[in-house]
Amino acid sequence: MTYGDAALAFLADPMIQTAMLALAGTLVTRLALRRYPAGRLFGQVVFFIALTGLLLHHGIVPYEPTADETEAMQQIFIGIAKVIWWINGAWALIAFVRVFLIFERQPREGRLIQDLVVATIYTGALLSMIAYVFAMPVGTLVATSGVVAIIIGLALQSTLSDVFSGIALNIGRPYAIGDWIVLNGGIEGRVLETNWRATHLINGSNDLVVLPNSSLAKATLTNMSSPERSHGIRLTVSLVPTRSPRMIVEAMRDVLLSCNAILKEPAPGVQVKSLTGTSLEIELWFRVPDISKSALAKNEVFDLIHRHAQAADLRLSPVAEAGATASNSPRFDADSAASRHRSTPLRLLDAIPLFATLTEDEKEVLAGAMVRRTFRKDETIVAEGATLQALMVIRSGVALVPMRWVGTRWSWDAWPREIASVKAAC
Repeated sequence: MTYGDAALAFLADPMIQTAMLALAGTLVTRLALRRYPAGRLFGQVVFFIALTGLLLHHGIVPYEPTADETEAMQQIFIGIAKVIWWINGAWALIAFVRVFLIFERQPREGRLIQDLVVATIYTGALLSMIAYVFAMPVGTLVATSGVVAIIIGLALQSTLSDVFSGIALNIGRPYAIGDWIVLNGGIEGRVLETNWRATHLINGSNDLVVLPNSSLAKATLTNMSSPERSHGIRLTVSLVPTRSPRMIVEAMRDVLLSCNAILKEPAPGVQVKSLTGTSLEIELWFRVPDISKSALAKNEVFDLIHRHAQAADLRLSPVAEAGATASNSPRFDADSAASRHRSTPLRLLDAIPLFATLTEDEKEVLAGAMVRRTFRKDETIVAEGATLQALMVIRSGVALVPMRWVGTRWSWDAWPREIASVKAAC
């Protein structure tokens, strides 16, 4: 026999062919296509079909028990071939599951369900190998394993409760990765990860909070990021009713129009909550793009409330002391009387820090030179290229100044010609 004939006989051996095909399939799918789930699935399917055809060609049926009269060495080879076939079949199914969940574009949220399906596939493949490779009665094994499972389940009751609660939470999807949630116990934070046993949150102090899934499933949960990322905020401010409620409400609307950190749609609103002889309680509500912007928006709104209250000659309602109220305070009465006797231009100058260093006579001269002008909504106040001969002070309302992004900053020097103007927004 020549070397060529020996090589052909060696390659024609069913064991050698099965080993070479299994090795090639493992190298390609486990190493070359490791980072390509779709390609890995295709490779697994191709090699599984090729392995099935090869075994059937040599008379080996993987899903049937081996005949008893088969020689010992041949039985060992057939058993190894069947094990390889069942393992490759399990890998092909698992690759299909992985690719399917990735195509859903929610790999993290589907991780628990994904692992559960993979465990089921491995369990089915193992029982099949026991039945068709080792010819053992699966029913007896399942009954025995059931008793063992009961014992283990009682010992791991708490852990299993977390596992099944995690599965229920992932199926119900009350939250997703990145959502900000608040629990009835005061715990809140952004969802960082959810796994078999627990859900991890990052709270406002940037600390990691680990919540067991069983506790989370029983808690009353509020998702601050659903059904959309925008978050509503309500603020209450108490003012002294030195003006009519209508004028105070208009001033607070100007506050919301002037705020850049809140959403303009849906439109923010203002409502009078209560009115007494010493205070007028106003509620402002608005939305921010995300709950993380809440602090920034609140700070800006509070700053604008203070500035607009000064400009409109409004006072924040003081805290009543024991045995005294804001209305019978001597300072309050004196300030109110003095304010009522001053003209509107003088009150406007008093409220602007720019004119704080002027003497009373200088304010009187400046107030006498002031001219009042009224602009309607969307009316142009100053057009591009216009030369102003006087200083303009906004008594009430909001003015919008169009800007344009130039390089790395906003610029007033690059206004588009068609919108280059300052417009009234109230």
